[in-house]
Amino acid sequence: MVSPTAESHDAIIIGAGFAGLYAIHALRDKESKNVIAFDAADDVGGTWYWNRYPGARVDIESVHYSYSFDDALQQEWHWTERFPAQPEILRYLEHVADRFDLRRSIRFGTRIVALTWDDDSAHWTATTDTGELHTARYVVSGAGTLSVPKEPEFGGIENFAGETYATGNWPQHEVGFEGKRVGIVGVGSSGIQAISEIAKTAGHLTVLQRTPNYATPIGNYPTDPAEEAAEKADYRALRDASRNHFLGVPYSEVQPSALAATPEERREVFDDRWNRGGFRLFIDSFGDILFDHEANDTVAQYIRDRIRERVQDPATAELLAPRDHPYGTKRPPLETDYYEAYNRPNVELVDVRSNPIDAVTRTGVRLADGTEHRFDVLVLATGFDACTGPLLAMNITGRNGLRLADHWADGPQTYLGLMSAGFPNLFMITGPQSPSVLYNMPLAIEDHVDFSVEAIRYVESTGSSVIEPTPDAERDWVAHTNELAQATLLPDSPTSWYMGNNVPGKPKRVLVYLGGAPGYRARCDEVVAAGYEGFAISSSSDRALAQA
Repeated sequence: MVSPTAESHDAIIIGAGFAGLYAIHALRDKESKNVIAFDAADDVGGTWYWNRYPGARVDIESVHYSYSFDDALQQEWHWTERFPAQPEILRYLEHVADRFDLRRSIRFGTRIVALTWDDDSAHWTATTDTGELHTARYVVSGAGTLSVPKEPEFGGIENFAGETYATGNWPQHEVGFEGKRVGIVGVGSSGIQAISEIAKTAGHLTVLQRTPNYATPIGNYPTDPAEEAAEKADYRALRDASRNHFLGVPYSEVQPSALAATPEERREVFDDRWNRGGFRLFIDSFGDILFDHEANDTVAQYIRDRIRERVQDPATAELLAPRDHPYGTKRPPLETDYYEAYNRPNVELVDVRSNPIDAVTRTGVRLADGTEHRFDVLVLATGFDACTGPLLAMNITGRNGLRLADHWADGPQTYLGLMSAGFPNLFMITGPQSPSVLYNMPLAIEDHVDFSVEAIRYVESTGSSVIEPTPDAERDWVAHTNELAQATLLPDSPTSWYMGNNVPGKPKRVLVYLGGAPGYRARCDEVVAAGYEGFAISSSSDRALAQA
């Protein structure tokens, strides 16, 4: 039963990033619901509040990486760069919070440590880290996909006497590297962005690399006024084109097959996409590179050749050239002058695959062979427990005491990547097995929040109060997402967070829907048109009668 000391609401919202802010607006302002949101940060921003490391920048063009739900907002906001950096994205989200008066519905500096479903009342109870209790019929999780850092696979960090920073939880104050010996662990997207910037000022920068990545140019430039005016004049068509593209950006020049093209034709396409930047090489070059090993080899070899062109020392270039996974089976990092950083006399690359990190010591990092690298500053860019980590961190318990951690013991089980059987009225925005990180995130968020709000409206219009997936629908969706993944090269990567196998002990299961955003949205539309096919809709009184 609901505790008499609990504060009651219609909906509880987790997070105050892109998802949480839009969910507040959609439920509170459009549906007149009594909502409360919680965020562990001291202000809005979500991932863009925490990820303040040097060089932090989005990898989707700003004209697309923004809300589409309000035309006046689209028209009034001016982005200064094609791919904006963290401070500008945070200012944008602060502007949205101000414009729609969203902060009054948010409890900042508050973390949800438990979510428990009560079957009798058909309500969730949220417990905060201060011991407060809040109840609501519905929970909308905007906890994000990349918000729980992965634990480093080595110990001793607490022993380090110097400064330690994590890219995913960077301090708000400015961090100086001038004249300091800096070590950075990790060369994923965050590490690559940070390395490019830290190399400019550090006394000496040592990059501890286990797995090199296929980093390609981002192609950033200051916003062109004429280009911006043209985009704003036709924003509706631009958004429609984005929503009808696999990645959520309106690239439209993909060629059918790398293997069907001549070597000269392939080179021309690869050069064009490389020079124009963004995800064009990944998603707008040839349609078979994520599905055919031989086709993938053509672009992988192209990138390795370009790395060799940019890195002066041949041995360093070879260490930076990936060979253990197909291109695109990890999220391809985008960079500016990353490879040129290794031409600086103050930058050193250390291969910790052949000589792994043993432990962090008081003065630096010790490798397996006993070699110790001494540092004044240690930067951890070791990645995230992606997609499932943020949800499992909330200690969610559903029907009949079923823990989400137990339900997902062999990997996530969802329907549409949005809900899970046995966890009624819990909407997981851009959850595992949805397009999420393979789609333009703001548009993916809007799609999921809109679906959730419409589902709530539908449930209440029938006089009911509870919606959840059926076990059969969930089972079929998991099988479908796995089948799609097996048709691609994604399972061939040994350490991809797309598959969950970047975290030791985490079950290997595809965490993203690979059928593309248009196909996913079409399936959601079919579900709704069929009266929410695959969902069980009931009221708390129905369940009480069934149990009597």
